[in-house]
Amino acid sequence: MIEQLQQLSILATVNVSIAIAVFLRVGAAMAVLPAFGEQGVPQRVRLILALCLTVLVYPVILSGTSEPIPPLPQLIFSETVIGLAFGIALRLMILALQVAGTMAAQSTSLSQIFAGAPNIDPQPAIGHFLVVAGLALAAMGDLHVHLTSAFIQTYELFPLGQFVPAADLTDWGVSRVANAFSTGFIMAGPFVIAALVYNLALGVINRAMPQLMVVLVGAPAITLGGIVMLMLAAPVMLQGWQSALLDTLRNPFDIP
Repeated sequence: MIEQLQQLSILATVNVSIAIAVFLRVGAAMAVLPAFGEQGVPQRVRLILALCLTVLVYPVILSGTSEPIPPLPQLIFSETVIGLAFGIALRLMILALQVAGTMAAQSTSLSQIFAGAPNIDPQPAIGHFLVVAGLALAAMGDLHVHLTSAFIQTYELFPLGQFVPAADLTDWGVSRVANAFSTGFIMAGPFVIAALVYNLALGVINRAMPQLMVVLVGAPAITLGGIVMLMLAAPVMLQGWQSALLDTLRNPFDIP
């Protein structure tokens, strides 16, 4: 009877340790995840979402764990770092939308519209529109299902308690940031090209007719053109962004 109680105690300790480790990784990622980790989401809601994801991921990790559980301090450090890295990889995709919206707004003279609104994260109207639309698109595209699958995949790459080398983590972070900015620039490319053509045309007209106030005449045109371009380009931009987000969920750590 005593031996059975001891075995049961050891088994319970292992299960609790694995559950805590899973919650540490999920909870750290939840702090910065798109949609679920937004600043406007209350802390209690984030905690409940983290617990729900932990309940979904825990049985898979428990059945696939055969090695001894590392000490708790090691679990706290390694799982928190991996969870934050995973969450930041997805948060950078939101940064790509913000960069695209800011570049598009600056190019089309729409950067000051609603830019000073009392938002949690003040940004131009185009950037706010793209971020909200992207988050809604991700949520409608079963983001929670993809997140659960991605969390399980992280344990295949980094088992419980495994440390990530600092040099590798630094190189990975630099590449993810560069990828986010390049994605944002590509998305805003049509607006930048249109603004370049507009300014060249404005310069030619100004040289041909110096008496004409081309700035006053051209300002409404570039504003209207920016709104029309946003209406036409936003579906394509968001579709490409959604594909990039799914690619990041399938391979957040750029493993070949």
